[in-house]
Amino acid sequence: MKKRIGCLFVVFVSMVSFSQENIKGMIMVKDTQNNVSGLEGVSVYWLGTTLGGITNKKGWFQLPYQREYKQLVVNYVGYKTDTITVKNPKTIHHFLKESNSLEEVFIGTRKRASSKSYLQPVNHIEIREAELLKAACCNLSESFETNPSIDVNYTDAVSGNKQIKMLGLTSPYLLITQENIPVVRGASQAYGMSFVPGTWIESIQITKGMGSVANGFESIAGQINVEIQKPSKSLPFYINMYGSGTGRYELNTHINRQVNKNWSTGLFLHGNKRTTAIDRNRDLFLDVPKSQQINVLNRWQYTNLKTGWVRFFDISYLKDRKESGQVGFDFKRPQLGQDLYGIQLETERVAAASKIGYVFKDKPYQSFGIQSSYSNYVQKSFFGNNKYDIEHESFYVNSIFQSILGSTQHKFKTGISLTYDRYDEQVLLQNYQRDEKSIGGFFEYTYDSLEALILVAGLRMDSHNLLGNFLTPRLHVRYESWDRGVFKFAFGSGRRTANIFTEHQKIFASTRTFEIENSNGAIYGLQPEKAWNYGLSYLQEIQLFGRKIDFSMDFFRTDFEKQVVVDYDSSPQKVLFYNLEGDSRADALQLEADFELFPKFDIRLAYKYYDIKMDYKKGFREVPLQVKNRWFASMSYQTLQNDKGGLWKFDTTINWLGAQRLPDTKDNPLKFQLTKNAPAYSLVHAQITRVFSDKFEIYLGGENLGNTTQKNPVLGSDRPFGDYFDTTIVYAPVVGRMFYGGLRYKL
Repeated sequence: MKKRIGCLFVVFVSMVSFSQENIKGMIMVKDTQNNVSGLEGVSVYWLGTTLGGITNKKGWFQLPYQREYKQLVVNYVGYKTDTITVKNPKTIHHFLKESNSLEEVFIGTRKRASSKSYLQPVNHIEIREAELLKAACCNLSESFETNPSIDVNYTDAVSGNKQIKMLGLTSPYLLITQENIPVVRGASQAYGMSFVPGTWIESIQITKGMGSVANGFESIAGQINVEIQKPSKSLPFYINMYGSGTGRYELNTHINRQVNKNWSTGLFLHGNKRTTAIDRNRDLFLDVPKSQQINVLNRWQYTNLKTGWVRFFDISYLKDRKESGQVGFDFKRPQLGQDLYGIQLETERVAAASKIGYVFKDKPYQSFGIQSSYSNYVQKSFFGNNKYDIEHESFYVNSIFQSILGSTQHKFKTGISLTYDRYDEQVLLQNYQRDEKSIGGFFEYTYDSLEALILVAGLRMDSHNLLGNFLTPRLHVRYESWDRGVFKFAFGSGRRTANIFTEHQKIFASTRTFEIENSNGAIYGLQPEKAWNYGLSYLQEIQLFGRKIDFSMDFFRTDFEKQVVVDYDSSPQKVLFYNLEGDSRADALQLEADFELFPKFDIRLAYKYYDIKMDYKKGFREVPLQVKNRWFASMSYQTLQNDKGGLWKFDTTINWLGAQRLPDTKDNPLKFQLTKNAPAYSLVHAQITRVFSDKFEIYLGGENLGNTTQKNPVLGSDRPFGDYFDTTIVYAPVVGRMFYGGLRYKL
């Protein structure tokens, strides 16, 4: 019998002849959320013999079998030793239970704050809470400053909003979910990520390329899933206070209670406010908006490990207000009309969500779940003389059943999902209304060879009142070619309806007019978008001088069959919306290395190359405001704990961004023309954290320590109602160096 390097299969104590019968099985454990996983390193042997072995990293074992062997002993430190009666050589699935009498054992390993999965077939990155605490993570849109897989960009010169990109594509091409329920979509695309407070986040899972068909058809470039703090596991009381040099103050409070044996609840409160008028570049426009936000979430969690039921119920409320524009604009009397230019956005959202799951007691590999959510999102805003209001009511249900086909080598997942969206938009003087309804079914099959190969193939069929009937295929393959050397391949398609106004609200903060070239489509006269995504990844763990280095290389291509082109090049006084005629592709290459230089000093280095081009009316050219070359470096160090549990943490992140093409402004008068390309620049962020104990810590940090800013971010700032006023061409920070500080207290 062959053995693979790396011991993916169990090491046999005795030699076994080829003709001998074998028995195989999987040893598993369940966590507090009823999640099932295989357990590596479990000792399995026949009672009264020397025949045995250990489980591989997925929990599988395989042993020789003879009819006189009747009892199989399963043993692992920290768990009760079990004896299984075996009557025939069938596949065994067995759960271990924790031992109540075990003394405390210290295991000398340290889990990294973020990591890439070698085992999952998808290109999966896990960002844990420790990673989020390395920077001023005020909300979800600011949670990726220390991770090179996501690019954080500035959207315009006045709103202070940040937009993320993955594989060179903006956030509307990502599926953004909260515990696998879509949360940032439709009307919330522009600002929705800033409405998820950073302290609420337990972890973030990033999937590059097409995700699972179980999560819908809208994902094109990837998926970002946010796990929120669980009341059953969170601290009874937590408070975070934050203040910055730009006048932003923030307060977060978490209160968690165990109601009874099965029920727990959490109340999460967030508030932030900025009242300071900041105009460092003296163009008479606020560099960052004045703002205030109230955000409340109440979670209820039910867990019963004996029956297998887990339930979550959430209800939340948000009210947000932003004020920007020229210094001195009177927001108390905007309706009177003023010579100054003002921008105001008021958002109110009410949402509720539910997750119900059940794991079959005698079939731990089999479960079903129902996810549902409702939200009502209302935004009222004006940008100078331009008015934009939107109301978006959404309802979502997704049911999932998963089990096996014969053995856990062959798993499947199937279900049905329903989505309803109602949009009501007031765009300048024109009203747009539409209802979107869809129902879809999916089936996903997973094959695990127990050795090198894992394959996940999924297909879903949806019926949409505006998109019609269509299929969405997706495929993920993982192959371990040699010890800790893993190849991954991804392929699939995705579709979406482009909400052109809410996704590109920055056009209202200019005197550009917009034109829609009707193509007889159902959404603003435009056809829906469709794309194919292909990805190849390689991960390798390297041992060098006794240290582990995780190296990865990703290449992804996205080809659009249909796309809504947002054309800023045809005229500097217009934005054109039209469906693609020709070619549109996005190529993204990333090289990354993670290693521990010496104990507790982690370094992450990355290089990214993007080639994003499409056919415009003026020809096939690069997409504007897209950096082609990026370099990234992150360094983290923490000292040893003292007798009282205190320590220091030091974190630094460096980004170098190469040149990027700017929209064509050569038809403007010379005074209002920009260069063809924006210059390269770098950004340095750093933070120092002093942990006094496991209950109290303070942190001080700085962003953009090199004081990099864009010159003239507001084009035509001296004449905001003139023909050449434009705040949309922003490629670098508007605000320079910024310091901040805060404290965290846990009880």
